[in-house]
Amino acid sequence: MASKQPAKLSGFVYSNNGWKYSAATRYALFLLLGVCLYFSLAPDLLPKRYDIKVNTYSAKEIPAPKQILDTKATLKAQEAAAEAVSDRYTIIPLRADNLITALLDRIDGLNQDDLISQTEKVDIYKEVIPQRATDFIVSFVNSSRNSGTYSETLLTEMQRVIGEQAYVIPEETYIKIPRLTAQDIIEMKPVARDIVTKLMNDQIVDAQIARAKVAEQVSVSSLSQRTAREVVQELVRLVITPNKFYDEEATKEAKVQARENTPDVYIEQGDTLVAKGDMITPELYELLDENGLLSNEVNYWPQLGLLLLSALLSAGMLVFIRYTGGTAGFKYNNSQLLMLVLVILITIVTMRLAAYLQTDARYYVGFLAPVALGAMLAAMLLDMQLAFFCSILFSILSSIILNVEQNTVFDFTFGFFALVVSMVAIFATHRAGQRSTLLKGGIMVSLFGSVTVFMLTLLGGGVWNETQTLYALGFAFAGGLLTAVLVIGLMPFFEATFGILSALKLVELSNPNHPLLRKLLTETPGTYHHSVMVGNLSEAAAEAIGADGLLCRVGSYYHDIGKTKRPFYFIENQNNMENPHDSIEPKLSKSIIVAHARDGVEMLKEYKLPKPIRDIAEQHHGTTFLHYFYHKALKLAEEKDVEPDFTEEDFRYPGPKAQSKEAAVVGIADSVEAAVRSLRQPTVVQVETMIEKIIKSRLDDHQFDDCDLTIKELDTIARTLKETVMGIFHSRIEYPEEVKKPKKEEGAANQ
Repeated sequence: MASKQPAKLSGFVYSNNGWKYSAATRYALFLLLGVCLYFSLAPDLLPKRYDIKVNTYSAKEIPAPKQILDTKATLKAQEAAAEAVSDRYTIIPLRADNLITALLDRIDGLNQDDLISQTEKVDIYKEVIPQRATDFIVSFVNSSRNSGTYSETLLTEMQRVIGEQAYVIPEETYIKIPRLTAQDIIEMKPVARDIVTKLMNDQIVDAQIARAKVAEQVSVSSLSQRTAREVVQELVRLVITPNKFYDEEATKEAKVQARENTPDVYIEQGDTLVAKGDMITPELYELLDENGLLSNEVNYWPQLGLLLLSALLSAGMLVFIRYTGGTAGFKYNNSQLLMLVLVILITIVTMRLAAYLQTDARYYVGFLAPVALGAMLAAMLLDMQLAFFCSILFSILSSIILNVEQNTVFDFTFGFFALVVSMVAIFATHRAGQRSTLLKGGIMVSLFGSVTVFMLTLLGGGVWNETQTLYALGFAFAGGLLTAVLVIGLMPFFEATFGILSALKLVELSNPNHPLLRKLLTETPGTYHHSVMVGNLSEAAAEAIGADGLLCRVGSYYHDIGKTKRPFYFIENQNNMENPHDSIEPKLSKSIIVAHARDGVEMLKEYKLPKPIRDIAEQHHGTTFLHYFYHKALKLAEEKDVEPDFTEEDFRYPGPKAQSKEAAVVGIADSVEAAVRSLRQPTVVQVETMIEKIIKSRLDDHQFDDCDLTIKELDTIARTLKETVMGIFHSRIEYPEEVKKPKKEEGAANQ
C-alpha cells in the first residue's frame, strides 16, 4: 500500500507520519536550541549572584567572576609604600665663609679704633657678633623668600633648626678679641675661611658634630699665637650651622608619589574571593556589592540581552533552514534537526573545555578548541549551505566563550580564527569519500589556523612575545588535528544513531567486497551488471537535477538484491535456459516478480543497511503495472473461456511510490536500462523515444505524486539519460546519419 507524502501548506509541512515531520516538534527543537545557547553563554555573559548577609558565615566558596580591584588591599599597599618613604632633606648652601670674613673685618676695624676702651669693645662684641650671625641668616631667608628659591615651610624649618642649634661664644673669648692686632687678623682670615668652607661642604644635620671638628682643624693650621687660635676656633663654631634640613613638602610629595606608583592590587579571575566558612565582614560585603555579586539587587538587563542574543541566533538558524529549503519548506526532518542541535552542543562543550584551561597569561590555549568540528560535521552529515551558516554561528560563540578580556563581550581574534578554520574545514571535507580525507582536512585546518594566528599576531603589532606566539601556533595546529580525530570518531555515531548516509558511508557501501554485493555478483551476475549500469545512469541523472547522485549510484547497486532469492526467474540471469515463467501461472509469476522488492528490503535490514538504501529498493518500482503478466493472464482466461477473477490492481507492485527524488530517478534508470538492453540494434531515435515513453508512462500512472520531481526536472532527467545511454552503449546504437552513408563513407568515418 502506497504511503502518503505529507501535505504542503504555505511552505510548511504537516504530516501524520510521527514526530519526524511534526511542526510542533520542529519549533520545539529550535526553542531547545535557544535555551541551550542561553545557558551555554550565561557563565560568560551573566555575573553570578549570591544570597548572603553581613556578619554571617559563607556557605560556599565565591570565586572572582572577573579581575576585581581590591580597594582595601590597594589602600593598605599604598599606605605601606608611603610609610616606607624616608624623610626628605634639602641642602641649603649657606655662605658661612662670607660671614666669618665679615666678622673678622668688623673686629679689625673696631680694634683699631683707639677712642673706644677695651671694656667698651668687649661689650660691643658681645652684642654685635651674635647679632651679625643672626642677621646673616635672616637676610638669607628674606632673599630666598623673595626669589622663591625655597618653600616657606623649608625656610621656617631652617630658621627653627639654626636657632635651636645656635652657638654661644664663651665670655672669655669676647675679652680676648680686643687684644688681636691687625696682623693677627690678617693671619686668621684665610685659616678661618678654609676651616669654615671645608666643614660646611659636608651635609650637616647636627651642627654640634661639625663644631667638634673645629679644634682639630685649628690645631693643625698655620696660626701660632694662642689667642688667635682660640678666637678663630670660637668664631668658626659660631658661623657653622646645619645646612641640611627636613623638607616637609618634599616628604609629602614623595609619599604621594609612592602612593601613586604603587600598583593596584587585583583579585584575579577565578581566585577565591570568599572562602567557604569565611565571615562576611562589612568591608567584604561592600566589595561583593560593588561587583554585582549580591542577589539583593538583581540587574535584569544582562539577562534580557542574553535572551535576545540566544533568540536571535536560534531564529536565524530557523529562518536560514526554512528559506534554503525552496518550495519544500523545511528540507530536514526533525531527526536531522535534532542531530544538528546535538552537533552544536558538542562543539560548544569542546569550546568550554578549552576555555576551562585558559588563563589571562595563557589565553592562547583557546586555539586548541576544535571550533571547526561543528561545521565539518554539518557539511558531511547535512549539506554545505547549512555548514556555512554554522561557521558564522560558531565564530560568534567562540568569540564569547574563549574571550578572556573583561571589558569586551566579543573577542575578534578567536571569532575570526573560528570563521577561517570552519570555512577551510567545509571546503576540505564536504565531498570526502574516504576516512583519510578527514585527516587531510584536519591538516588543512591546522595549517590555515596556524597561518591565521601568525597573521593576527603581525597585525596586532607583535603584542605577544616569541614564546607566546610559538605556543599559539602550536595549539592552533594541534586544534586542527584534534578536530579531525573527533570527526572521525563521531561520524559513525551520528550515522548509526540518526540513520544518516554520509558520503563516507556510501563509499564504504559501494565496495564490491560488501557481503551483499559479493552475493549479488556470484549468484546473479546478470543482475549485478544490470545494477552497475543502473547506478551509472541514475547518478548522472540525479546530479543533473541537484539530487544526491552518490546515493542513487549506491542505492542502484542494492535495489535488486532481492532477486538473489530466486535468481532464475529474472531474465538477465537466464543464460541458455528455459524461462521458468513459461510453465507457471501468471499470478504466481507476478508474485515472484513483485516479491523481489520486499525480499530485498528484508535482506538489507538483516545486514543493517541504512534506511535510504532500503527505501530505494522498496520504492524503485512504486506501484507500477506488470503489463506482460496481466495480458498473459487475460489470454489464458480467454483461452479457457472464463471471466477473469482479477483486475489490473492485482498485477501492480505493492509500492510505496517513490518518496524521494533519488528513489524516483533509480526507478526510471532501472526501466531505461532494461528497455535499452532489450533492443538488439538500438538507434538514437529509439533510445530517445523509449526514455520519453517510460517517463511519460510513469507520470501518467501518478508514480511521481509523492516526490518533488517537477516537469522541468523530468525533462532534464530524460536528456541526461539519453546522453549517458549513448555514451555507455555507443557501439550498439546506430546513428541515423551513419546508417544512410555508403559503405565507403562508413569505413572512412571509422578510421
